[in-house]
Amino acid sequence: MSLTGAYDPDNVFAKILRGEIPSVKVWEDDRILAFMDVFPQSEGHVLVISKTSTAQNLLEIAPDDLAVVAAAVQRTARAVARALSPEGFSIMQFNGEAGGQTVFHLHFHIIPRWVDRPMKGHGHAPMADVETLKALAGRIASELD
Repeated sequence: MSLTGAYDPDNVFAKILRGEIPSVKVWEDDRILAFMDVFPQSEGHVLVISKTSTAQNLLEIAPDDLAVVAAAVQRTARAVARALSPEGFSIMQFNGEAGGQTVFHLHFHIIPRWVDRPMKGHGHAPMADVETLKALAGRIASELD
């Protein structure tokens, strides 16, 4: 998919938002959902999406919605840092297929990083154990401010 086109209401994140596909939630409110990536590039990899915007990419989201998502990314990243004590973290956001995007619902990745642990490739990591993800989500959620 390019940077233009109609939003696909059957993308995996839209299905998660409708409750058709399960997710391991870290937190949510009426505008945001933060949940564990089931194909984590690193321990504690969290995704943050808007529940109200159907923007496919950064170019399409309304500035007010982007501000809400950005604040949610920062809040979640702080909790990840407190819960897991990484040596750093990456915030990633891909736009268009050529840009590495695989789900065409705007989303941000929070990926904890450690010097001695290589990060797995985007879209190439193995599926994680759900119970492990639930435990990580609980640890991160307990550190939310």
